[in-house]
Amino acid sequence: MANSHRAQVGHSDVRELRGPLLVLGDTEGVGWDEFATVDVEGGPQRHGLVLEVDGDETTLQVLEGTEGMALGGVEVRFQGRPLAVPVGPGWLGRVCNGRGEPLDGGPPVTAEDTSPVGGWPLNPVYREPPQDPVITGVSVVDALTTLVRGQKLPIFSIPGLPHLTLATQIAAQATASSGRAFRVVFAAMGMTHADIAYIRDRLEERSAAGELVLLLNAADDPVIERILTPRIALTIAESLAYDYGSDVLVVMSDMTSYAEAVREVSAARREIPARRGYPGYLYSDLAELYERCGRVRGREGSVTVVPVLTMPAGDITHPVPDLTGYITEGQVVLDGDIDARGIYPPVDVLSSLSRLMRSGAGRGRTREDHLDVAAQILSAMARARSAAELAELVGAAALSETDKAYIEFRTVVEKELLNQGRDELRTLEQTLDLAWQALSLLPRRELTMLSAEFLDRYLP
Repeated sequence: MANSHRAQVGHSDVRELRGPLLVLGDTEGVGWDEFATVDVEGGPQRHGLVLEVDGDETTLQVLEGTEGMALGGVEVRFQGRPLAVPVGPGWLGRVCNGRGEPLDGGPPVTAEDTSPVGGWPLNPVYREPPQDPVITGVSVVDALTTLVRGQKLPIFSIPGLPHLTLATQIAAQATASSGRAFRVVFAAMGMTHADIAYIRDRLEERSAAGELVLLLNAADDPVIERILTPRIALTIAESLAYDYGSDVLVVMSDMTSYAEAVREVSAARREIPARRGYPGYLYSDLAELYERCGRVRGREGSVTVVPVLTMPAGDITHPVPDLTGYITEGQVVLDGDIDARGIYPPVDVLSSLSRLMRSGAGRGRTREDHLDVAAQILSAMARARSAAELAELVGAAALSETDKAYIEFRTVVEKELLNQGRDELRTLEQTLDLAWQALSLLPRRELTMLSAEFLDRYLP
């Protein structure tokens, strides 16, 4: 009752407008993260979230931005609850903006149940370790950095590389072996309109099948919306997973755009900046998002997260990839030199790893030879890199026959196993067969990580 009374009380003592922030005086009993509606004279209603409460002053972030607002003629009504969104299967097949408002010409998404976008804290005791593979149909990921149901595995890229193509390919093709319904939530942040058109086009089939939720935040949309987009995506995913028993893959691109939005709001709040101008709480902010994945005891579904981020100037020590690497379980790293050789996806396999691969691959999960084949290929790729560096020093003619075999092996791995079409879906069997064909180029005595049984059965 108190909440509904609070919603009727309008506050109009606006003391300051600062970027996306509105500072309101003469407020009492307002809670942190409380949702508010902002009535602007002569304009459409806007929405806000409480960022800070200091005495009788409250700072709100206005989701639509404060452009065109003046200190007079604004009335704020607090709702007495945090921002919540409707949850459930009503989102499937829908295309919405970063705030969850329809872009597909359909009605607003409604549901009986709502859930706060900040999520519910999960008791760590109820977390189950990730297990079983998510098969993406992309050979390099499935063979060498297997994605596991409930894992968070980021893609590290450089501006100009086809990371968005890879992210949409994974979103379009991925399936789990569990036999449960598989759903995808794609959250795009800070995208150009051309990129948004590409995402919609590429994922049209999965959307039409009612297996996909699209949340699209464009580069010219308000900054605050960008901070909400991944939170709304994860709230929808948690409901589909834990209430409806689906395996859900959440692809979030581009987390660097998200972090820049966090930095912009932090600057507007006049907080003391830390490394490269980002706020000191960026680590906990990112962890708050990434840690919403996983499996929960007693519930059927799972949430798997693939964040995509571009490293400014290719710098892996930049705060966003650096902090992401601390929180997530491995990374898939894209490389400009491999891209220049015309290989897609241009994954640097020696810089990439999936720390949970053993939980999702091998006997009873993928194929009995999978883990040994992956280890042998990575070992041989490392040896091939050394051989190539030696060839640059002494000339290819001076190399031993074995070193030449390794260099040929690397060429075949890149051209046959790693390289595939942008909409080519490969089964795990096809991927592992390509891996064995590449290994057949090496002398049998070099294949020390593979048992004689596997060599007799699988080596061409």
